Amino acid sequence: MATAPFPPPDSPPTQKPIPQTPGPLSTRLRTLYTSALTTTLKTVSYPNFATCFPTPASKRPEVLKSVWGQIVGKMERKGVDEFESILVERDVVERLNALEGVLGEARGRREREEGENGEKEGGRGGDGKEGGYRPPHSLSAEELYLAHLSPQLEVIRAELEGRVKATRGRNEELVERITRERAEIEALVGGLEGVVRDLESANVVLEGAVEREVEGGKREGKGEGEGEVQARL
Repeated sequence: MATAPFPPPDSPPTQKPIPQTPGPLSTRLRTLYTSALTTTLKTVSYPNFATCFPTPASKRPEVLKSVWGQIVGKMERKGVDEFESILVERDVVERLNALEGVLGEARGRREREEGENGEKEGGRGGDGKEGGYRPPHSLSAEELYLAHLSPQLEVIRAELEGRVKATRGRNEELVERITRERAEIEALVGGLEGVVRDLESANVVLEGAVEREVEGGKREGKGEGEGEVQARL
């Protein structure tokens, strides 16, 4: 009796070929590196380079400028060549292209899920939110970091409210003390003004008494002088 042949094993799913040409991520990485390299080389300007060699800069500036240009150009070429070598050795372009494929598939699944959720919500009527739940992938970046920082912000808010309350209490006590001291100062000033008025009144009375005494002395002296004159006559 012949045995039935075993079914052939399932072949592994075929994967889409990964393109070797630079994609958006690879292009962006090259642009970022080129910009960083250019910015770095700009710091090696000729004035800065010339300050390290003052004698050649003053006597043969054209030669020094040529040497500076060669050095900067060599540094730029070496930086670009080493960067390209690293990209090839580490298969950066291929891996970034694979990452783009994964991100594209994730975006596609998210769009399909959002479409299915929209159809379900439309069938139920209303906004379709059950208990206020929203899938994480449907949240914006602002909503995500606010949700992450909300507990910390709540602690900071409570602490600030306590500080504000304590400061308000101290301010109220300070205002009360200042008001009380102002009333005491006003009472003291009022008492001093009364003393000044009393002194002014006493001074007026004293001046009148002095004037009367002086007038009386003058009249007495005049009468005594007239009596002596008549006695001599």
